[in-house]
Amino acid sequence: MATTLPALTETEITHKLAALGTGWHRDGKMIVKEYVLPGFTEATQFIAQLPGSANAMDHHPDVELTKYKRVKIRLWTHSRDGLTQNDFDLAGQIDALVS
Repeated sequence: MATTLPALTETEITHKLAALGTGWHRDGKMIVKEYVLPGFTEATQFIAQLPGSANAMDHHPDVELTKYKRVKIRLWTHSRDGLTQNDFDLAGQIDALVS
């Protein structure tokens, strides 16, 4: 199911990014956050939780595990070649997984 949400304006992105809170930042067409977990086990457990929220939204982040405990999440809506409300909704759900 492809998203029918419109791409957000720069002003909307700025406001929504500020509302997300600590750690999320803009990187071109994406929003990005790096989580530092206590260790490899916790990092991989965190990654294993991501498909539930992402699949429910039919929205799939790019995920990178580095230095055994750092997980970088990149979000953007491919079908819109930019950011939509889905990106910010999923970012909030991902943050909730580690809080």
